[in-house]
Amino acid sequence: MKAFAIYCTDKPDTAQKRLAARDAHFAHIEKTIENLFVAGPLKNQEGDTIGSLLIVKAETAAQARAQLEADPYYHANLWADIRIHEFTAAAGDWIGGKIW
Repeated sequence: MKAFAIYCTDKPDTAQKRLAARDAHFAHIEKTIENLFVAGPLKNQEGDTIGSLLIVKAETAAQARAQLEADPYYHANLWADIRIHEFTAAAGDWIGGKIW
């Protein structure tokens, strides 16, 4: 299983849409949590949510995108930009040190 980083930036003025879809989003995350390494909101300096960051478990970028497209936030049309890249965790607490 590979890891894919998904970086999503919100469209302007989507706070209400995000709030309206939040409970469905949380239910979706709880149902599919085994497909996630980590996920959460991106915030600006004022603490406002400006997007989402997910690192998902998938074999291909297409599978990672399909996981994202199943999320209620995707269906709420929150994101202006979505970037998906294969990711290798190379160092840090989350992986218990380093890979070299």
